[in-house]
Amino acid sequence: MTPITGMDLTGFTEREPGIWTDEWGVLLSVHYFSQVPDLPAPLDEPERLRSALAHSVAAAGGGLIEAVPGLVDGVPAVRQLVKMPRPDGHGQVFLGSWTIPRSGCSTVVKVQAAEGATTGMREAMIMGQVGPADYFRPHPYAAGLQGGLPYHVGDHEEWDARFPEHPLTLVRAALRRVTPTVTLDERFRTLPPFGSPTGPATGPAAGPVAGPAAGPLAGPAAGGPAEGPAAGPPAPPVAGPPDMPLTPGPG
Repeated sequence: MTPITGMDLTGFTEREPGIWTDEWGVLLSVHYFSQVPDLPAPLDEPERLRSALAHSVAAAGGGLIEAVPGLVDGVPAVRQLVKMPRPDGHGQVFLGSWTIPRSGCSTVVKVQAAEGATTGMREAMIMGQVGPADYFRPHPYAAGLQGGLPYHVGDHEEWDARFPEHPLTLVRAALRRVTPTVTLDERFRTLPPFGSPTGPATGPAAGPVAGPAAGPLAGPAAGGPAEGPAAGPPAPPVAGPPDMPLTPGPG
């Protein structure tokens, strides 16, 4: 169960408690963690937070596309877009998430999609248009960052309209659509904020996640997500969920 009490799941079908998928293979999941969030900096220090996240994701072999502080149902949170290599070495997995931290716990909304049989088409077409010299860029959050997947303009949102079926486009769109519909349990909302001196909390009684029309759907048990039979990519080292099953999407 999670502190998320409502969310518009239109277009998604429940795969197992706390995990839904859509016709494009986009995986949506919700999570609750009853320990102090492992975000590397407070949300009100965005430059330090972004830099530390970029280094952490690179160290895990991936790449941080963006990290943006914001609000979910009025509660401070951080949105991340991350790319990770697929475990089989073919293509990438794109993960979008909102981490909503409080002083002693957190809840996460996560969306992910993997490249399918066709990979690299978006990147090749954009590189051909902008040229190799302007394609790869220093990471905007961490100049001189080494390791992980390279930062490049092909991941920028401005190209999504040209590649509507690309997994990164699908992840961005799903997260953008779902986020305004998320509602949080009032007991979670009123917990001390992340970074406050208050010690770890056991967390509020978790509320169900509302389905689009068929009544409430239970989320995963507190402390982590339900696991599927197939392992996903290594999760980025942030206050998000561990490995998740992969459902390949279009390339």
